[in-house]
Amino acid sequence: MTGMQTKVLLRNIGVPNSHEIETYLSRGGYQALQKALREHQPAEVVRIVADSGLRGRGGAGFPTGRKWMFLPKGVYPRYLICNADEGEPGTFKDRVLMEHDPHGVIEGIAIASYACEVHQAFIYLRGEYELSYHRLRDAIVQASERGFLGKNILGTGYDLDVHIVRGAGSYVCGEETALLSSLEGKRGHPKLKPPFPATEGLYRKPTIVNNVETLFNVPFIVEHGAEWYRQWGTERSPGLKLFCVSGHVERPGTYELPMGTPMRTLIDDLCGGPRDGIPLKAIIPGGSSTPMMPAEVALQTNLDYESIFEAGSLLGAGAVIVINEKTCIVRTTHRLAGFYRHESCGKCIPCREGTDWMYKILHRIEHGQGRTEDLDLLLDICDNIAEKSFCPLGDAAVGPVRSSLTHFREEYEFHVSEKRCLVDG
Repeated sequence: MTGMQTKVLLRNIGVPNSHEIETYLSRGGYQALQKALREHQPAEVVRIVADSGLRGRGGAGFPTGRKWMFLPKGVYPRYLICNADEGEPGTFKDRVLMEHDPHGVIEGIAIASYACEVHQAFIYLRGEYELSYHRLRDAIVQASERGFLGKNILGTGYDLDVHIVRGAGSYVCGEETALLSSLEGKRGHPKLKPPFPATEGLYRKPTIVNNVETLFNVPFIVEHGAEWYRQWGTERSPGLKLFCVSGHVERPGTYELPMGTPMRTLIDDLCGGPRDGIPLKAIIPGGSSTPMMPAEVALQTNLDYESIFEAGSLLGAGAVIVINEKTCIVRTTHRLAGFYRHESCGKCIPCREGTDWMYKILHRIEHGQGRTEDLDLLLDICDNIAEKSFCPLGDAAVGPVRSSLTHFREEYEFHVSEKRCLVDG
């Protein structure tokens, strides 16, 4: 289903040999880079991106141009990191871009690096993304051969080298300070902020960390202008967004929509509605770390940061997980808790101990050994993790547990009293 989508970011998806530079050039590729280098000073590019209202697409939604403005004046060298460590359960949009349009990623990195006066950029890539690695590596070689990377790019005097660093499977390395630790060859543990990476990041130098999709937007904004970009979305959440939908819908996949599009349009029109016609129970709107919502609430919500927040959850990375009425919420939460327990780096006590105990309690509830007091105990553990752990992983682990207990407590109570699952009959 493409007729209802606004195809800008995904314009090359499905085009034969879309990963090759010849295809990319034939479809207008690298024109924005030439425009940036020849027509704008770095500060002007920063201002264009800031005026566009582009917000980070990795989950936090922080204004991209404002982040670039945090770089301290006169401090060099600087670094730019493309965060391609896409490890959030339910997310796969960045993978689509890297596999099918790697030159779009490279062009975004090059323009952002020029804007931030960076000469060394890194792509920190999720280790499991084998095809993404090969496509990006080949794209860097092709771009260098054509003069879009390397020394004296396009004869403008600007130099930029881009390197790929592969992660080793750690979810916490998606957090920017843990990513920087890993990139420096250290254990991938998060660091205390402040200082923020923009002032003291890689090798203790000013560093910008942006998500793949965030950087992918930049060439379009530079080529067409801030007002062009703002024709889509809302005042506070402008532009286009990729949504990766998984779970119980007829057509799961990656979709491109203006911010503010109704959730029902995505689920019912683009994704074909509930799979096999089975009514929906819950929707997780932004990846497994964002609170799950009752389906009837989620389907009345619009897909932008403010609307989702007001409805009780977070837009996150735009990874929409759809759950139908034949799915056990306790079993689902148990599975998610196991993921966060496994991925905790163990640096801080609230997350290290809390995720372990949440999993153990959910395990015994799921297996018919739960106690009535376990439900309030779970909520108490959530309170002792939330906003008390060293990095956002603790809050991420709390999201599915606390929200499932809030909205679907009757399923937990049934597990405790009947020693079996409510949906199993």
